[in-house]
Amino acid sequence: MKELTHDHLDDVARGAAILGTGGGGDPYIGRLLAAAAVREHGPVPLVALEEVPDDAMVLPVAMMGAPTVMVEKLPSAEQVGLAARTLAGYLGKELTHIACAEAGGVNSLIPVVAAAQLGLPLVDADGMGRAFPELQMVLPTIYGVRATPMAYADEKGNRGVLDTVDNHWAERLARSAAIDMGCSSAISTFAMSGAQARESMVPGTLSLCAELGRLARSTKSVAAVVERLGGRTLFTGKVIDVARRTQTGFARGEARLSGMDDDAGRELVLRFQNEHLVAERDGVVLASVPDLICVLHTETSEAVTTELLRFGQRVTVIAAPADPRWHTEAGIELAGPRYFGYDIDPVGVTA
Repeated sequence: MKELTHDHLDDVARGAAILGTGGGGDPYIGRLLAAAAVREHGPVPLVALEEVPDDAMVLPVAMMGAPTVMVEKLPSAEQVGLAARTLAGYLGKELTHIACAEAGGVNSLIPVVAAAQLGLPLVDADGMGRAFPELQMVLPTIYGVRATPMAYADEKGNRGVLDTVDNHWAERLARSAAIDMGCSSAISTFAMSGAQARESMVPGTLSLCAELGRLARSTKSVAAVVERLGGRTLFTGKVIDVARRTQTGFARGEARLSGMDDDAGRELVLRFQNEHLVAERDGVVLASVPDLICVLHTETSEAVTTELLRFGQRVTVIAAPADPRWHTEAGIELAGPRYFGYDIDPVGVTA
């Protein structure tokens, strides 16, 4: 793709929701916002990561907060552009490119809104290759890129700029602001040069989202999605219980599945914090962060986000390998299971 048009948005949203591992926001909301922006401002140019000049000013944008809240408290397109413009003004630099902080149903499409509003190209990349719940959990952190200065804005027009001592403090203070703004805010963060972006970001994310979306739509095959991601199927079953709460700006909880077909008589537990973190079958961990754990409708292969998990849904849980950099010592320290309070080593994915 050389540009994102209205015709691409459904597939990008569908594929981004798969890569979002249960988080990253409702793809329907992201699609609506992006479609409105593209209708008003026209298609968004898409630039390959390797084509971004060294001296470019690349700005990732995203929504921060609990996905459960965003289902009822919809983001506004204006707050996305406001966050980006606020940071550009604070930095005193001219923005040249917009980027995705993470893959997810909202957060792969929020940058489309910002790029359309600002008349800037969008980089075909993201900071994770998936979605993670906390701000500092991006590969640029491993490469020493600072999250701040960062700007945040709400739908009322309130805005602010944070400048913190490190990326963990950026998460802590920005999360507090997001809670005060109703558990949802638009953020612009990790401003970086083109050279830094090429070194630290995951290339081809939006193209992969579009490909996965087309594949899911055309085949409705979970097996086809698994094959494309180089992953494996963990469990097929019915959702029998979901314990979910919005706490400290996150959607936290667990879902229990009763096995069907080859998994009849077994139970799977999914533990999540916006995104799925650990999958346990009959008490045995089958997969964990930093690898991807995704829940798909068994019949359609559409992703089911954590805020939309419901009793009675027939789903298939799959796992796929994360970007190899997440399995380095620095990556595991940043987003491995022990960071989230699980006293286990990472359980990786083998096809």
